[in-house]
Amino acid sequence: MKLRDEREAVVAHARRMDADALTVGTSGNLSVRAGDLLAITPSGLPYDQLTPETVSVVDLDGRPVDARLRPSSELPMHTAVYRETDATAVVHTHPVFATVLSTLVDELPAIHYIIAHLGGPVRVVPYAPYGTEELARLGVEGLAGRSAVILANHGATSYGADLAQAYTRTEYLEWLCRLYVEARKLGEPRLLDEAQIAGATAAFADYGPQPRA
Repeated sequence: MKLRDEREAVVAHARRMDADALTVGTSGNLSVRAGDLLAITPSGLPYDQLTPETVSVVDLDGRPVDARLRPSSELPMHTAVYRETDATAVVHTHPVFATVLSTLVDELPAIHYIIAHLGGPVRVVPYAPYGTEELARLGVEGLAGRSAVILANHGATSYGADLAQAYTRTEYLEWLCRLYVEARKLGEPRLLDEAQIAGATAAFADYGPQPRA
């Protein structure tokens, strides 16, 4: 089986995506790249039926290489992100709070320093029909200098160096969107400026488990 490890990672994270309410039904999709190939969720298959064998393997032009089922309808978005960024994994979801904001604002502002993990305020790009080259183009444009983008009246896309990072960024985005929605219920939230976000970005550079000095 081609890309066995990558297919198993896709299955594991897809099931988490469903359990974490980052999508609904069979919506949402994710992929991971290995060289000139990528493993991607198939179109319309319930996540509890997903197995490594049903995950599709395609090349970077979207042509099937080892695929029992048709790849996700958002394949153009995934291949566009791989072409235009240094992504090794892409996660596309329909989370409630990000989707709510996608109908109301043009940008998720810097309401919390965690947004530095995404590169700064997250853009909301204009609506385009799902699965289209137009949506893929808009999504990639919105990702310029960012690792996440919100798609108007649709959902969100994040990418990372691996599926764990892409998935965590998806979680961060949804948490930030929820924070902003809840704060706006009470008033106009204070926002961080560019210098404060730059400071958080610098601090994150050595964040995480480190050898003890």
